Amino acid sequence: MIHPRLGCSTISFRHQPLDEALDTIAGLGFSEIDLGALPGVCDHVPYVLDRAAVSDVANTVKTSGLAVRSINGDVGDLNAELSASERAVRSDHLDMLLTLAAETGSKALVLPCGALSNDPIDTLDTDLDRVAAELATAAERAHEYGLALWSETLHLFRLSCNIDRARALHDRLIGTRVGVVMDFSHIVASGGDPIDFVSRIGGRIEHVHLRDAVPGNINLSIGNGDADFAGGLAALTNSGYCGHFSLELETRDVTHEQRPDATAAAARLVSALI
Repeated sequence: MIHPRLGCSTISFRHQPLDEALDTIAGLGFSEIDLGALPGVCDHVPYVLDRAAVSDVANTVKTSGLAVRSINGDVGDLNAELSASERAVRSDHLDMLLTLAAETGSKALVLPCGALSNDPIDTLDTDLDRVAAELATAAERAHEYGLALWSETLHLFRLSCNIDRARALHDRLIGTRVGVVMDFSHIVASGGDPIDFVSRIGGRIEHVHLRDAVPGNINLSIGNGDADFAGGLAALTNSGYCGHFSLELETRDVTHEQRPDATAAAARLVSALI
């Protein structure tokens, strides 16, 4: 039986159209999803997100009967300095993502921790300042919609790519409404330890993504990498974490035909640990 706090990201079945992915997830016994809205990673939410697209996606999700924990989105490089016209475009896209989150009953919108590069656009301190400011502003806007704003603050391929940078970003987010998404795979792939992450960040963690990894590779099925799920989940429990978890199985070590069985196996393993 799948633990009620364990959901599945639609990114796990990004090769399927949204309605098929939702049918697959529901058929496996999940009751909750994270909805992928990351251009180039998961196209379940159109890149051009207007009100018609929001309505279409929201209706598809509602028809599935699945609850939405979060929407994993992107509004551009948060460490880039924007012109007035670029900022207006970002603001409009953010509003559409927040409208989608509200219409699907999502608890939160998740935004990334900077551009898809480990290299700062300016200096590391300046870039981290910009990312923190953009996240804080987005969190205030989300609050107006009755939503939370979370960020995956350690991401192997983005500006905040290791635990030291994540901690530096977290320090800048003190006093804001921004919550943290912990991703086991990005921590391990960056050379970090999930238990260390919890000890240093724990109180700000609002949601957890689950996938396996080895240093440099985030795309492994649970059980095929180095992640200490038992230790990491125990550390979360001991820290007082009572939020939810999501299998974000953007894996490349199984075929699409094997993916449902691999997801079911991961759900059984993680449910037992939770």
